[in-house]
Amino acid sequence: MFRQSALGVVAAGAALALLTACGAGPGSARGAAAGGGRPGELVFAAIPSEQSDNLEASFAPIVSALTKELGVPVRFQAVTSNAAVVEAQVAKRVDIAVYGAFSYYLARTRAAVEPVAVPLAAPGGEPGAYAYGVTRGDDRSITSLKDAAGKDVCFTDPGSTTGYLQPLASLREAGVDVDKDVKTVFTHGHDTAVASLLAGDCDLAFVGDVFVDQLLPARGLLKPGQVDKVWTSPLIPGPPIVVGTWLPQDVRDKISKAVTGLTAAGAASAGLCKGSEIKGPKTWGQYAGAPACTLGTSTAWTFVKATDATYQPIARICEVTKAEVCTSGG
Repeated sequence: MFRQSALGVVAAGAALALLTACGAGPGSARGAAAGGGRPGELVFAAIPSEQSDNLEASFAPIVSALTKELGVPVRFQAVTSNAAVVEAQVAKRVDIAVYGAFSYYLARTRAAVEPVAVPLAAPGGEPGAYAYGVTRGDDRSITSLKDAAGKDVCFTDPGSTTGYLQPLASLREAGVDVDKDVKTVFTHGHDTAVASLLAGDCDLAFVGDVFVDQLLPARGLLKPGQVDKVWTSPLIPGPPIVVGTWLPQDVRDKISKAVTGLTAAGAASAGLCKGSEIKGPKTWGQYAGAPACTLGTSTAWTFVKATDATYQPIARICEVTKAEVCTSGG
């Protein structure tokens, strides 16, 4: 999820470090790619996530598939913030990146980038995620968003789409003014939002669906009946794989082909995560329990094609909330 301002000044130091790490020499392979020529190497950047303990390993199957399809080395670069990735793409030093849907919505006005793929959580599913509003399992005082008035409400982070911005929009549409009607608690994480709810620090918590449905139960941090889902958001676009439009069109097409042709089970069969396979979750139907690779920082089944239009729901959120991050980035 989008953790820091995508346009803030705080990006400068991290972006400079990333530019240095990625190479800035005009005669280098990076210079060729940034100048629109045939790339001798591509740089793939992503930021740490609550959903993954080993960032580079979680993206290794994708990097391997890209290297095979493109026929050139693809170097993975872990970055500290969405802001640093965006700034590096503005400078054309990161060719391929993964960041949150809201970060892409902001980045598209500054960097020459386009989304080419979005994760699909399960076979036959939809390319996106949902936000949940959850209460403690023994609390019957909240059954809809309207009941949030007068309550303590946990959000994750002011820049999180699932943990704040979409819930903020939906609360306003339900007639609840977050500035006046509720006590806001920012927990700075989806897992900590649930923990704060269970500890009694808030009456209602907004979190991404994957944490309630999969991750926290799998970690033993959430037991059946501990929380009730009282609200589910509209579908929120997932974190895109974003490429620089300075790359030749055929290279961009190959990137899209490589990631959309990959499935978690197929990647495991091809030996792309040997020794670190996971078991497919129940949501994968006939593939539940099958050996699989992690594709990025979530238990995605595959990727499907994405375009700029995929992220128009973010514009709707901004229209309703008029959140500061919609115009200033933070």
